[in-house]
Amino acid sequence: MSTATRITAEHHIDGDRVPPRERRTIPVEDPSTGETIARVARGDAADVDLAVRTARARADKTRQTAPVERGRLLRALARALDEASGEFALLETLDTGKPLSLARSEIAGCVGYLDYYAGAADKMHGETIPIGQASLAYTVSEPVGVTAHIVPWNAPLSMLCRSVAPALAAGNTAVVKPAEQTPLTALRFAELAAAAGCPPGTLNVVTGLGEEAGHALAAHPGIGSLTFTGSVATGRSVLRAAAEHITPVVTELGGKSPQIVFADADLDDVAAQVVTGFTANTGQYCDAGSRLLADRRIHDELVARIVERASALTLGPGERDPDLGPLISAEHHRRVSGYVEKGHDEGANLATAARELPGRGYFLAPTVFTGVTPGMRIAREEIFGPVLTVLAFDDEDHAAELADATDYGLGVGIHTRDIDRALRMANRVNAGYVMINDYFAGGVAVPFGGTKLSGTGRERGLIALDSYRTLKTVVARIGSR
Repeated sequence: MSTATRITAEHHIDGDRVPPRERRTIPVEDPSTGETIARVARGDAADVDLAVRTARARADKTRQTAPVERGRLLRALARALDEASGEFALLETLDTGKPLSLARSEIAGCVGYLDYYAGAADKMHGETIPIGQASLAYTVSEPVGVTAHIVPWNAPLSMLCRSVAPALAAGNTAVVKPAEQTPLTALRFAELAAAAGCPPGTLNVVTGLGEEAGHALAAHPGIGSLTFTGSVATGRSVLRAAAEHITPVVTELGGKSPQIVFADADLDDVAAQVVTGFTANTGQYCDAGSRLLADRRIHDELVARIVERASALTLGPGERDPDLGPLISAEHHRRVSGYVEKGHDEGANLATAARELPGRGYFLAPTVFTGVTPGMRIAREEIFGPVLTVLAFDDEDHAAELADATDYGLGVGIHTRDIDRALRMANRVNAGYVMINDYFAGGVAVPFGGTKLSGTGRERGLIALDSYRTLKTVVARIGSR
């Protein structure tokens, strides 16, 4: 029996399994086959309220826990996850369809988040402020109380750990609402946390639909902060719900990230990075390098190398560890396929040939469009699939103009041997995360986030801790007047 079939249709609240109030469930599919592999609880506002109240009841004790103890707890959880990494990687692959090696890499990244923020737990402090001999002024860094986390389906456990680890390190309790498509690792992780010594009520997971459980969590008056990753449309809804109680929100809402390639770049290296940039996780990363901006002088040669590499990639169920797994669902497959049709209708040229796909599941072959113009929808809108749009540029000014010709501003890749040019371009583009000669560069210690419709706030790095704590200022008179 697989781990997926052992997942029960219950939430994880107060350190234990709790059935949903309405006893309703939702199916969880393996996107490689379209088959239901588990059923989980379809939570509603009452279930969310129970989880938040439980987290609030625990918050005072968590706040009083010594920071060094919080660090020890996160390290223990990191070791437990590391030991169970094979189980979690397989469960993530079944749930998302992603290649097993990619799932292993993401679980290793989760261990990294836990270890990194474990080290930060006892290093958050205030400061004293000199305002004169007759007064003492200082600041205190305090937890916000209960943190809420609405997690996406493309990298479920990775996105959970990315925000929950700093939240717990800062002394908060947490309520997580995983995506309805991919809730399995969140539930299993909550069980692992309890077994690793997390006190009941510290980490709570409520499963359900976004418009029901997700909305109820965003709108709840008992949360002190909210972290959301997902689409712009859902992000707007979440922000409106949170605004009712002036809840601070960190959002990551997607991107249309360009890779800018100048004529002096190493074209073999660039071709490999561009293919990885738009096909990793079947293009289902917010910072996927889904636009190629190529110097007109090397445009044709670079496209030929990219098409050759992309056409050689293997497709199949994630358990077989292909290069590409399926898209997450039938609905998303229709959406991405619709954009491929739009590309044809808009007059773009299809550079990749049709190929045979696996018989079952939601598969789509890597697709490259040339002859794309900035006004086309495939050049401006997030597709979230293995689709690359190619535009040619003439000089740095033109490249910068094309790079910023979308409503998003998440990632930008710059490929050139000229470091002066690279840094000039890095200064010019309107984006939150710029990578030079190494796409998907960075890691847990490097702040990540975007501008424009790509979202607000930053995750990863020490700056992420600011989203889960508040600053109190104390001013005292010393002695008599």
